[in-house]
Amino acid sequence: MNWMTLGGSLAAVLALGGVAAALKLGRSERILVEEADALREADQAVAGFAGISAVIGSDGRGALVFGEDRRVVVLKAHGAHIAARVIAWDAVRATPGGMLVETGERRFGAVALPGVDALDVRRLAPQLTQV
Repeated sequence: MNWMTLGGSLAAVLALGGVAAALKLGRSERILVEEADALREADQAVAGFAGISAVIGSDGRGALVFGEDRRVVVLKAHGAHIAARVIAWDAVRATPGGMLVETGERRFGAVALPGVDALDVRRLAPQLTQV
């Protein structure tokens, strides 16, 4: 391989990495900061949904939003945007690191909510956890 080609390729890769960093693509900071952010995103993403309470993962990249009509919406950071899905209540389960939402959609994937435990969910959605 020619050293000039190798150097040019390396420079191009580093330049593209710089452009991606400048555009904040693949960012790791919190997208969802407050409960109001999660409620607004869920209301905008799902037609006819009116959120009443939400719980956000400690990393700010996922949330569960509970609605007036007993529907549950999961929010997930997707690049610089938020993706939302209406899920069944039984798709949410507790793990040692927090809650895990298994959407059943291969493309959407599972959503981890680190730092959220079953008591947080029960406190925010008592109407869903009654026996």
